[in-house]
Amino acid sequence: MAKLDTAWAISEIEAFLYVTESIASDEPGVIGFWMRGPHTEASERAHVVEQILDRALPGWRKGRPAKDDDYDWLRDQASRGRAALQRSTELAEKLGDNAPDMGAGNLHPWAWESGRSFWNNGHYHQAVMQAAIRVNSETQAKLGRVDVSENKLFNEAFSLDEPKPGAPRLRLMDDDGSDTYKSLHRGARAFAEGLYAAIRNPGMHTPPPAGGGEEQLALEQMAAFSLLARWVDQATIKKV
Repeated sequence: MAKLDTAWAISEIEAFLYVTESIASDEPGVIGFWMRGPHTEASERAHVVEQILDRALPGWRKGRPAKDDDYDWLRDQASRGRAALQRSTELAEKLGDNAPDMGAGNLHPWAWESGRSFWNNGHYHQAVMQAAIRVNSETQAKLGRVDVSENKLFNEAFSLDEPKPGAPRLRLMDDDGSDTYKSLHRGARAFAEGLYAAIRNPGMHTPPPAGGGEEQLALEQMAAFSLLARWVDQATIKKV
């Protein structure tokens, strides 16, 4: 995914804030406040700003009011998003944490696209479940298998055994007889099994953990499924 153009994003937010600003009427004898620009332009700019906030301020949609006719709530979120874009580097430096950021939007599409709407609305746990489902289905499609799924699917896909009719394998490197070849595929099998046994399966039956930290935990889980997705996506298929 392409990197967000920060200068463009800030200019779009500022244009939205300008158009939706409330100004006093300048007509003689008329008392009241009006939005600076026409509602059609405000609506068009609001649509763009919403997409920017999805990238710059994850979870911003949570708590959104049913009606926001004058864009008061969206203006507040846009101002926060502008500050996040303008001062992200400064905040990282001043707060003593200049570690690299990992945004959900930069994950492998299989891990991100299906759960995007859930994530943007603050439903992080559900986004992870969608990522698990998507990675499984894409792997089934790549191997042409609908008879197995999840743990069994990945155990067979990365098996060191030779392929069988109806059971092709995924290969992350050519078989050169080395221990690296063997450990790479054993590791991929174990990694996939761990994801579906420890995240996907219990996640379908238990609620997300309470007490905060859900977003960070979900991001780490999404990143794990993203890595598995990249392995599957880049792997070659070995058939009989």
